[in-house]
Amino acid sequence: MATLRTLQRLQTLIWVLIYGGLLTLVLGIATARADGALGWTLGVAGGLVAAVGVVLIFVRARMKPDADR
Repeated sequence: MATLRTLQRLQTLIWVLIYGGLLTLVLGIATARADGALGWTLGVAGGLVAAVGVVLIFVRARMKPDADR
């Protein structure tokens, strides 16, 4: 069980991770033309961050709000 405030914070974190990760992934793809190693590093890091956000969606789906609050 989790409070509504905790669930709202988790939802905010999820979307920040997904959008931030995708932005970093695209930045890595664009950077790869000029510097391959940096582009790959940014791309992989962005992909991992976005994947963590997606996994947290499933974690959030399993959480239920407290009934007494």
